[in-house]
Amino acid sequence: MINIGAVIGWKFNHQSGMSTKDGKIVAFPGGIPSQSDQDLWTAEYDAYVLSNAYSELRRAKYNQLNQDEMRFDDLVNSTTTWQDAIVAIKLEYPK
Repeated sequence: MINIGAVIGWKFNHQSGMSTKDGKIVAFPGGIPSQSDQDLWTAEYDAYVLSNAYSELRRAKYNQLNQDEMRFDDLVNSTTTWQDAIVAIKLEYPK
């Protein structure tokens, strides 16, 4: 079940005058939107979240690396360990 509060917050930049209760919109500027509008916004939100999921997954993997040390070691040892790790993450979580 989608959180309609998250959907309308994303869609309308958390403007004042909007609120939800028990998964239903109870206050909205200009009146409660139709179910078809809510369904459309939910589909747009789902597509947005899905299209940007890779970035959160990449960020988590990048944070696991000690990148400064890897780059220094590569410089000293003439290796490409850091670059190889970054490429592997990008291949695992493509845009």
